[in-house]
Amino acid sequence: MSLPFYQKLHEHYDRSYRNKDLRTTMSQYHEQEKKSSAIYTHGSTAYSSRSLAARRQESQAFSQASSSSASYLQQASQATTESSLASAVSRKAASAYDYGYSHGLTDSNLMLEDYSSKLSPQMKRAKKSLLSGEEKENLPSDYMVPIFSGRQVHVSGITDTEEERIKEAAAYIAQRNLLASEEGITTSKQSTVSKQSLSTLHQEEVFEKKSRKVAIREKAERLSLRKTLEETEAFHRKMNEDHLLHAPEFVIKPRSHTVWEKENVKLHCSVSGWPAPRVTWYKNQVPINVHANPGKYIIESRYGMHTLEINKCDFEDTAQYRASAMNAKGELSAYASVVVKRYKGEFDETRFHAGASTLPLSFAVTPYGYASKFDIHFDDKFDVSFGREGETLSLGCRVVITPEIKHFQPEIQWYRNGIPVSSSKWVQPHWSGDRATLTFSHLNKEDEGLYTIRVRMGEYYEQYSAYVFVRDGDAEIEGAPASPLDVVCVDANKDYIIVTWKQPAVDGGSPILGYFIDKCEVGTDSWSQCNDTPVKFARFPVTGLLEGRSYIFRVRAVNKSGIGLPSRVSEPAAALDPAEKARLRSHPSAPWTGQIIVTEEEPREGIVPGPPTDLSVTEATQSYVVLSWKPPGQRGHEGILYFVEKCDMETENWQRVNTELPVKSPRFALFDLTEGKSYRFRVRCSNSAGVGEPSEATEVTVVGDKLDIPKAPGNIIPSRNTDTSVVVSWEESKDAKELVGYYIESSVVGSGKWEPCNNNPVKGPRFTCHGLATGQSYIFRVRAVNAAGLSEYSQDSEAIEVKAAIAAPSPPYDITCLESFRDSMVLGWKQPDKSGGAEITGYYVNYREVIDGVPGKWREANIKAVSEEAYKISNLKENTVYQFQVAAMNIAGLGVPSAVSECFKCEEWTIAVPGPPQNLKYSEVRKTSLVLQWKPPIHSGRTPVTGYFVDMKEANAKDDQWRGLNKAALTNKYLKVQGLQEGVSYVFRVRAINQAGVGKPSDLAGPVVAETRPGTKELVVSVNDDGIISLNFECDQMAPNSEFTWSKDYVATEDSARLEVESKGNKTKITFKELGMEDLGIYSCDVTETDGIAASYLIDEEELKRLLALSQEHKFPTVAVKSDLAVEILEKGQVRFWMQAEKLSGNAKVNYVFNEKEIFEGPKYKMHIDRNTGIIEMFMDKLLDEDEGTYTFQLQDGRATGHSTLVLIGDVYKNLQKEAEFQRQEWIRKQGPHFAEYLSWEVTGECNVLLKCKVANIKKETHILWYKDEREISVDEKHDFKDGICTLLITEFSKKDAGIYEVILKDDRGKDKSRLKLVDKAFQELMTEVCKKIALSASDLKIQSTAEGIRLYSLVTYYLDDLKVNWSHNGTAIRYTDRVKSGVTGEQQIWLQISEPTPNDQGKYVMELFDGKTGHQKTVDLSGQDYEEAFAEFQRLKQAAIAEKNRARVVGGLPDVVTIQEGKTLNLTCTVWGDPTPEISWLKNEKSLDSDDHCNLRFEAGKTAFFTVTGVTTADSGKYGLVVKNKYGSETIDFTISVFIPEEEARMAAAKPQKGAKSK
Repeated sequence: MSLPFYQKLHEHYDRSYRNKDLRTTMSQYHEQEKKSSAIYTHGSTAYSSRSLAARRQESQAFSQASSSSASYLQQASQATTESSLASAVSRKAASAYDYGYSHGLTDSNLMLEDYSSKLSPQMKRAKKSLLSGEEKENLPSDYMVPIFSGRQVHVSGITDTEEERIKEAAAYIAQRNLLASEEGITTSKQSTVSKQSLSTLHQEEVFEKKSRKVAIREKAERLSLRKTLEETEAFHRKMNEDHLLHAPEFVIKPRSHTVWEKENVKLHCSVSGWPAPRVTWYKNQVPINVHANPGKYIIESRYGMHTLEINKCDFEDTAQYRASAMNAKGELSAYASVVVKRYKGEFDETRFHAGASTLPLSFAVTPYGYASKFDIHFDDKFDVSFGREGETLSLGCRVVITPEIKHFQPEIQWYRNGIPVSSSKWVQPHWSGDRATLTFSHLNKEDEGLYTIRVRMGEYYEQYSAYVFVRDGDAEIEGAPASPLDVVCVDANKDYIIVTWKQPAVDGGSPILGYFIDKCEVGTDSWSQCNDTPVKFARFPVTGLLEGRSYIFRVRAVNKSGIGLPSRVSEPAAALDPAEKARLRSHPSAPWTGQIIVTEEEPREGIVPGPPTDLSVTEATQSYVVLSWKPPGQRGHEGILYFVEKCDMETENWQRVNTELPVKSPRFALFDLTEGKSYRFRVRCSNSAGVGEPSEATEVTVVGDKLDIPKAPGNIIPSRNTDTSVVVSWEESKDAKELVGYYIESSVVGSGKWEPCNNNPVKGPRFTCHGLATGQSYIFRVRAVNAAGLSEYSQDSEAIEVKAAIAAPSPPYDITCLESFRDSMVLGWKQPDKSGGAEITGYYVNYREVIDGVPGKWREANIKAVSEEAYKISNLKENTVYQFQVAAMNIAGLGVPSAVSECFKCEEWTIAVPGPPQNLKYSEVRKTSLVLQWKPPIHSGRTPVTGYFVDMKEANAKDDQWRGLNKAALTNKYLKVQGLQEGVSYVFRVRAINQAGVGKPSDLAGPVVAETRPGTKELVVSVNDDGIISLNFECDQMAPNSEFTWSKDYVATEDSARLEVESKGNKTKITFKELGMEDLGIYSCDVTETDGIAASYLIDEEELKRLLALSQEHKFPTVAVKSDLAVEILEKGQVRFWMQAEKLSGNAKVNYVFNEKEIFEGPKYKMHIDRNTGIIEMFMDKLLDEDEGTYTFQLQDGRATGHSTLVLIGDVYKNLQKEAEFQRQEWIRKQGPHFAEYLSWEVTGECNVLLKCKVANIKKETHILWYKDEREISVDEKHDFKDGICTLLITEFSKKDAGIYEVILKDDRGKDKSRLKLVDKAFQELMTEVCKKIALSASDLKIQSTAEGIRLYSLVTYYLDDLKVNWSHNGTAIRYTDRVKSGVTGEQQIWLQISEPTPNDQGKYVMELFDGKTGHQKTVDLSGQDYEEAFAEFQRLKQAAIAEKNRARVVGGLPDVVTIQEGKTLNLTCTVWGDPTPEISWLKNEKSLDSDDHCNLRFEAGKTAFFTVTGVTTADSGKYGLVVKNKYGSETIDFTISVFIPEEEARMAAAKPQKGAKSK
């Protein structure tokens, strides 16, 4: 970018515009190696102690240069005017030097004036020899570079701090010397310019008619200028060493070596850096300790060369070596490998000797001329500190320096994040002679950081660091964001000042909406807000400033809760161009255009300025756009102003932006642009002559933030640091631009509350979070921040428990030889008692030969650490004796080696059985049990191990009292020993077995006393409210380094994906992610660094079911329900929905839902909750069609929820609706006479059917009528309704009685009727009940003999055909034949007839009466005497029947009376039967009657008897009889014959009326 001419000439006042030649010289100096010297120390005391001889030498050097310059100046008589001016400048420079010393300004920057005072006193004329040809073209003719006074004048608001003023003075002196050493010559317009040479430090100009003497003089002056600049810059750098801080760099790196055994080797390196780096040597990443191996290593650092010498190398010295250089700016490492070859043949040890002698240590040269080494220590050191905004804080420590040198004070320097801390109104350092303090009078978040105190004595220094955290002050408005920080003015000119800041870490709980910027003019207390709308971008140009005034700024953040506290105010900034600011620092009274020197040609007036050049958009946000350009080349000699124009790309019309307020600086900020729109810009120049042409328009610019918010960091990894801090590292945001830093937040696991770990953004991917609670588990997250805003939060880190720093483990012990071969041996040992607070990651084994009792040199057996407590060492010599030692390692480093083992001989073992099991340990010690665990033997024998035997004895018992605990070999490597006696001490051992047999026993475990120690706790299973199942353990007897170790079936569960372990303090728990069948087993927790403290818990299938049920109950707590939602119909047809919970609290709530919509109490619904009884009710007066659907009661009682649903859809709802309507009608019905119980039937004990009903609300006038099939039934009895029961008795009920019965009640109030259908199914049910009653009335079976056989029968009250009768004989159904028949006699006897019984008919007979549903049985035993008696009776009756059947008898034909008229013939015929044929005889009036002609008696064919009387007379009247007789019996049949005479009859008939008349 081309600069305005007035800035180009004054650019040494602005670091960003430093002259290229001067910067080149300085960069060359920076690349030189810094020489180590104690002379150039920081401070006025060291400087004043310089020897007079050195000062005289410097004076002579400067005098020579001055005299040379003077000789050339005397020959230039034409420049007398310019010489007088240069002389005045020199005098002013001298006065500035005197002013600096008189005011005590002896700081390193002001020491430059000491050199400037040595310049030649000859007068010099300034000339523009430092300007290039291109720059000269932009200069008006005869414009002279202004010469400024060296005296510093402080301008409030322009020079911000004392340190900056001192630096500006030094910069001025350098520029003054540069100008004073040149000869001022005014060039003409016709001068020609050569191109600038890149290899020189100044600009050469070629003038017309230039003499040889002038050229020689200019060359001498150039040499003088070069020397002056180099010495000035060198001294400035020496006196300002903090500006030279840079990280270490290896000038010479160590190289790798390959050497023979017994030889020495040296590794060299050279390191540059400031402060001087410290070099540490490592072997395989382990620091080399020269004291641990005396004479083995020699480490030296002399004259910047660092060496590591290894004496008498052996095979264990083969390793990778690292040289680590570190200072305050960082750390750098270089690597080299050393390979030691073993010498196979003979060698002469005298050839291998330590060729280098030990070099002396470095010494420091004090100002008193003798050498000394300083040892610097810090006592009473400040620790990590925490403060709050507005508080006062002091950091301090006591400094002890040995040896102590009086009047020689150390250099004390404080740093914050590697940047020196200077005294200000915010912070004040202090040194009391033995104590250094740093006091913060008013803490701000800008003060947060890593504070380092560095104490330097000569070339020796020590430093100590600790972090200071500054928490946010209390917010005035709750929920408002915290204050921003680091408010800085980064760019200032006449028209605006750009203010930047950093966003706060705490947003108050809601996102920050933007920021308000406030300004205050220096010298006033009036603050005004610069922006009406909050800006989101952390960068804002403040306009509307008064030119030349100084301002301070502050920023406030705002969110939806309000505006937060303001930030700390910025340093003052002046509304001036950089060149104007520099001019005012030297000549505050001069006009802004600088000093114009009139030359031969008068300046021209009235030139319209040309267009600006290089117009560009340097910054664009959604709030503003910043333009920058170069002034035009054609502009005249007066100042110019600028007008900015914009063009909306949619309209393509140019519009002037700053019509009323022209721009004075070549930079401008535009506001009031529409976000998202596209614009182009151009600039015009203006002066008194007019407005010039516009510049070229810029490219199209879209208004919006060009800077994107950074992406969230990734891979957050916390690691243990101390007992109150954790180191958090992360992957930095990808593609992040202008990144300010990172904010880190922490949260206690499970709390959900996040707290900031830093309030000042930190750079880099690593931060140490302090102030954490020991034993608490934390998670962390990180977000990045730049000017555009804060990124999203990273993913939460894994949880980490805050624990104390770890240490190296203690030595292993009990080294034993487990197996031996011809050239190798297997060693075993016991792990260290103390692991150092971290898991042991491996072991290193050393061995040495023992020849004739004399041990040899130790050698490393393994280069890579072994993880088990056993190791096979190969390449040994057969029949050689060896000793061993073992060292354990964890992440803290390698521990102390174990004690030397006993001697073991390397020879072949021929053992077939397995070796002893390893690492026996006991845990879970209780008064009657403990758990014993072990590891398999290293040597398994010739075949694999198949099992283990465990032996036990009392500790004091003899060896012959060992007893085995298991008869069968165990396959597990653990055993729970039970049945111990409380208080008795026991020891245990384990033996392994294979196919060859049982091996040697292991080392003893114990003695251990069987007792339950006080405070012993067991594993407790718990289920939280989320249903998560966990096993919990608490130990009150933990050691500082104790840890919890969980196992399943006594196998560590560290890598289990189904479990999650969490430990905090003296508590631990293991959580099941998803408990299932895979998790069955024994879970145990051991506490390390204790005497067997442990506990276990068994989860079997039954316990698994219980825990899963409990988890479900806790995860989804429900309100226990006694009765689910039900509905009932009340009187009048009212509907009641109700349910009952087991228990309800006073806060229980119920939501009533119908068809997924909540319903509320109103005219239609009435709700009620009885929290005492748990009854929940809802009432509806009537059910309508739209009320069909699903009803739900939702319960909420705390966390517990519950619901019950009732579906009333389809037939269910219709039936309910009918029922409700029925109940409503019932209520109406019951207002008059009505049936309390409707008509029903009942079967009486006599098997009659009784129809009955119960009536209510009856009075005397009420009538009751009975109907069957709509025909009234007449009832003889009249009901009196006293008992309210009306009945109708139906006797001998049968199918003919089926029908529909109805009874009606009526009176003047109304009527009611009840119907009973006794048809179809209802009739069948009634018949079934009747049949059941009949069956129940049946008597026991009885035996009856008949003439036909034997009859079995039972009497019933009544019989119906619907009653089915089945007979069985001896369990077999009887098949009915002519001989065996079943039947019913009348309606009361049910029988089984056995005709002509035989002995086979004996047995058990069962009669089953089936009523349609149930069978009823009656049994009789027809056998033995019962059968014989019945059979005898049958024989008798049979004979009697035969006699009855064959006896003589008259079958028929004779009348009882025969009336016949006299004279007639009487014929009577009758049939006679009998076998044999009976004999007959006739009787008349009980006298025998014989046959004659009048009375003919005949008997034909033995069957028919004829009685004939011819011409009967009255004499024939009388009583006759027929007697029939055979051998079986006789029978007499009587009949009467009456003979009448007709005349007699007529006479008698006539006589009867006459008797009747007389009687009258």
